[in-house]
Amino acid sequence: MRSKYVAYIGSYSYTGSAKGITICDVDIEKGKFTKRTEIEVNNSSYVAVSRDQKTLYSIADEGVVAFRILDNGGLSKLNTRNIRGMRGCHLAVDKSGQYLTVSGYHDGKATLLALNPDGSVGNIIDGVYDQGVGSVAERTFRPHVSCARMTDDQKYILIADLGIDQVKIFRFDKADGKMRQIDTLRCELQSGPRHFRFCPDRKYLYLLYELKNVIDVYAFHEEEGGDEVTLEKIQTIPTYKEKDQDPLIAACQMRFSPDKDASHLFVSNAGINTISIYDRDIKTGLLTMKGSLPIGGEYPKDFCIFPDEKHIAVANNESGTITFLNIDYEHGLLSMCARELEIDEPNSICMVKLQA
Repeated sequence: MRSKYVAYIGSYSYTGSAKGITICDVDIEKGKFTKRTEIEVNNSSYVAVSRDQKTLYSIADEGVVAFRILDNGGLSKLNTRNIRGMRGCHLAVDKSGQYLTVSGYHDGKATLLALNPDGSVGNIIDGVYDQGVGSVAERTFRPHVSCARMTDDQKYILIADLGIDQVKIFRFDKADGKMRQIDTLRCELQSGPRHFRFCPDRKYLYLLYELKNVIDVYAFHEEEGGDEVTLEKIQTIPTYKEKDQDPLIAACQMRFSPDKDASHLFVSNAGINTISIYDRDIKTGLLTMKGSLPIGGEYPKDFCIFPDEKHIAVANNESGTITFLNIDYEHGLLSMCARELEIDEPNSICMVKLQA
């Protein structure tokens, strides 16, 4: 029996042109979506799905909204939880499905929440406000938390702040639920660390810079006892081709291919509106760019790779479209495979396999 998938696309709703979350049916073979319906969420700036793919979480003006994913891919609201801060910009669910981290761009706050057994959002466990100033520039003069994640073993929480050009490392104590800072990765001024991801075996950390437009690859070492960690930079690689140099380029999103080894990495670039494809050496962690090509839309804020790894869907925020492309890993090529889908101001996109 062929597996069925749905996609969820979060959009701003303040213009009245979108309700918040658009549900789409997914055609895996043809690499495209078909719009089904919309669910009202106030300014869904980011959506994320639990690891068991039974719950969808969305940023909203009110905080975080949790939905149960129904057998047909529809959504049933579980609850809304206030985060005691301004609207977030990024969500991350830990591997066990016990915790949710919310990143606050506007107020420089990272919030850690508990998740209940039914998937609903529980109480705030801890939260930290970043402090300090960056360089004198539009986006880098005060704290702007852009990404916060818990490691799969629940020992550490890392917080990227593109406003003060730092990645802060916290030790998480499950006994009292407190985050205690143990180190800071100080990045180059006006580099804008935006997103980071660990590879599956957690040996390497990949850090994407919005303003510097590079990926830094770090070897991740944990000291005995877990009270200290070491990040050793082993590579810096551009997010675009040299001939594409433009001061308005902004790296937006970074995702691994869905295979178990994460053997490829993808990065989207606003300004030049491209996606770059990298091969990832599983043993050394090093990246090799295979290609960087246009995606047929403007401001590729997010994207998702189809489970067959042959197609990619790109959420183009400024052009209000989802574009669909074939992936040629060997030659590093992207080619259109379906007509674009109109979605007003898409911010974030994720795909879910429906329960059998």
